[in-house]
Amino acid sequence: MARIDAFLKLGLAQGCSDVHLSVGVPPMLRMNGDLMPIKFRKLSDTELETYIREILTANQIETLEAGHDLDFSYVAEEGGRFRVNVFRKVTGYGAVFRHIPPDVPTLEQLNVPKVLTEFCEYHQGMVLVTGSTGTGKSTTLAAMINHLNETRSLNIISLEDPIEFVHPSKKCQVIQRELGTHLTSFADGVRAAMREDPDVILVGELRDAETISMAMTAAETGHLVLGTLHTTGAVKTIDRIIDALPGELREQTKAFLSMSLKAVVTQVLCKTPDGRGRRAVLEILVNTRAIAKLITTDQTHQIPSQLQTGKDLGMQLLDQALLDAINNKEIDPDDAYRFANEKRKFTRFVTDTEMVATLDSTGIEKQYS
Repeated sequence: MARIDAFLKLGLAQGCSDVHLSVGVPPMLRMNGDLMPIKFRKLSDTELETYIREILTANQIETLEAGHDLDFSYVAEEGGRFRVNVFRKVTGYGAVFRHIPPDVPTLEQLNVPKVLTEFCEYHQGMVLVTGSTGTGKSTTLAAMINHLNETRSLNIISLEDPIEFVHPSKKCQVIQRELGTHLTSFADGVRAAMREDPDVILVGELRDAETISMAMTAAETGHLVLGTLHTTGAVKTIDRIIDALPGELREQTKAFLSMSLKAVVTQVLCKTPDGRGRRAVLEILVNTRAIAKLITTDQTHQIPSQLQTGKDLGMQLLDQALLDAINNKEIDPDDAYRFANEKRKFTRFVTDTEMVATLDSTGIEKQYS
């Protein structure tokens, strides 16, 4: 058994989401959003390097020594699947292990709005799940793939970096391919997938202009494309896609978004009131004729008003969703305050008065230099 497995086993026993290993500090666990050290000595450079090298292949060691980071999946000998990132920094090696639950969650178990089930019924177009790192985007997409796998007869091609949840084929054929193992880039993966008779293509991350362009092509040619972006709102997602492509393609990109973008889901993870768990809170955009027109006429700043009035279609602003979750006693008000855009609306719920002291007269957090 690799020695690093002992830390992973401890993390699983504690119910953590991530295990952090870094030189100069003890191993640390991410518990319900907070980073906590375990009772262990500070790791030295030589010690941690030895731990990490035990689980790497010769090719991975060569890549790491060439100055590149590593992203891969790892299955501990005593059970437990992890998404791993290994990197080098000033003081030596570092690694983060994200635990991947053995069972793929359902949309019902995630307690997300029912409109996400409707997104799975689309036959073509693009659905994006966005948010910052660690907000559960992969979990939400995995639940959507699982729903498709159980309810429709499709060919699903999933391009991931690395493979996290493993989907056994049920009603669908699910083909999972990993960046660096089965394909050289997401763009190449999408290009190849379009020749493999797909119904659904999942793109792990729309990280560059070529990948975005290929995903758009796939969505326009009759496929359902699911993907992620590291954006923190529906409007920012649309603006990011438009800005990512060359200027001469701006009008073409806006036309695509107006016609083929079906929905944008942006999520954050808020602590539950007892602090023992976290719950996803979602901002949801469903593309309508009114929103499509705002996109083509460069008026995306007006989209939030459409989200606010589109509740009957399943739309909601993040702040609306946060307030509803607070009123239903599903999330911690102080944590919700941290994620809110218009924080003034949340001040009456906050129990930590020092948090609201940073607001200025407009309700925006003061910025300190």
